[in-house]
Amino acid sequence: MADFEYGPVDLYLIGFEGDRPDGRTLEAIADLVESGEIRLLDFLLVSRSEDEVTIIEFEDFGGQIEFDVEVLEAGLVGDEDVDELAERIPVGSSAALIAIELVWAKKLASRFAESGAELLQVERIPAPVVNEILAEVEGAES
Repeated sequence: MADFEYGPVDLYLIGFEGDRPDGRTLEAIADLVESGEIRLLDFLLVSRSEDEVTIIEFEDFGGQIEFDVEVLEAGLVGDEDVDELAERIPVGSSAALIAIELVWAKKLASRFAESGAELLQVERIPAPVVNEILAEVEGAES
């Protein structure tokens, strides 16, 4: 099997009220890390006001957030990523911007490479969209 050090990485922008995510959000991330389904590569807190965007990097969280998960590659998320995604945060609120490696996808990418296949494109359909479409389809079939 081709041995990639990293697999595909998704950036998730997780919005919340206030200046930090709640315990359940952090617990959901930690559970997936602990189970080996994802690896957390980067984690930023981004707050947006009328006048500015404030960014706190994981290593600067200090005692603000209780989160006992290792961030493997702090600095992976670039300024251009933050600039683009911060526009989606409503003024007066915050978001966690996390980069997660999909461990299962790393294995799949390695197998593709080993076979000589080339992955040309990946498109993700967000879970809420999939569920909404399938509910509509099921409703139309009833």
